[in-house]
Amino acid sequence: MAFRGTVKPYANFNANNDADVMHKAMKGLGTDEAAILQLVTSRSNAQRQQIKAAYKTLYGKDLVHDLKSELSGKFEKLILALMMPPVIYDATELRNAIKGAGTDEKVLIEILASRTPEQVREIIAVYKREFDKNLEDDVTGDTSGYFERLLVILLQVCLRVGDGVCPSSQDLFAAGEAKVGTDEEKFINILGNRSFEHLRKVFEAYMKLSGYEIEESIQRETSGSLRSLLLAVAKCARSVPAYLAECLYHSMKGLGTDDHTLIRIMVSRSEVDMLDIRAQFRRMFAKSLHHMISVRPVTSSDAHKCCSETPASPDVTDQVM
Repeated sequence: MAFRGTVKPYANFNANNDADVMHKAMKGLGTDEAAILQLVTSRSNAQRQQIKAAYKTLYGKDLVHDLKSELSGKFEKLILALMMPPVIYDATELRNAIKGAGTDEKVLIEILASRTPEQVREIIAVYKREFDKNLEDDVTGDTSGYFERLLVILLQVCLRVGDGVCPSSQDLFAAGEAKVGTDEEKFINILGNRSFEHLRKVFEAYMKLSGYEIEESIQRETSGSLRSLLLAVAKCARSVPAYLAECLYHSMKGLGTDDHTLIRIMVSRSEVDMLDIRAQFRRMFAKSLHHMISVRPVTSSDAHKCCSETPASPDVTDQVM
């Protein structure tokens, strides 16, 4: 697969030199946030892990701990997210979405609908290693009903091609548009247990059979968290970058900004498919992702610096974007 990220390994990388830059940026009174931002966003995640190791060797301190003590607000959240290995970041986001009072269903939906089966397997293993807990048990303990059922299917990552396109499309039609009421279980079983490639064929056949796009039927036939998750799976089956572009747009639409979603997607996809997300964003919303971030109301100068100045920097053009 061709590389479609925007953050690439730094050509003249030297972990010891970079560790020294980070140390000097936090030494004494005040913190050189610009230097930290410049360095972190122009190194790949693998290089950041080497910088952490070099920092520990050279100064006997934990780099992440020092960053926590020197930074604050949304800037701190973004830099700390960038310093985590991607799979640990995903596992941590899921853990934070579940623990404590309430559940951040948006995080569960976005991550579990958009990651590949291989990535989900890795997340499950890392979740167990990092938190000594079973992710499926935590999800079932914090969710319920058909929403829980589909999340569990996605966690089982037993995607298969299925028994043929026509039966799947006919089953979906019979479960929704062709009857009074909705057979949610049928929607869940088909969308949860088919590969994205197979689902795209099912959706095409479904359109010919019913005259509706599958997303239209999901909107009409389901509701609440289940509807959101089914829509996410359907949209990811068509295009993960398009789905994430839409998530980014809604995180910034209106007066406020959902900084949590904005940071999570920008960080987790910066070395995966951010070029494709940018292209989809422009196609879907007739504006650039960079521009929409840069014109957001400044609720935090650090967060605004992270999200809008970095891509425009002469040396780090479009690094996080």
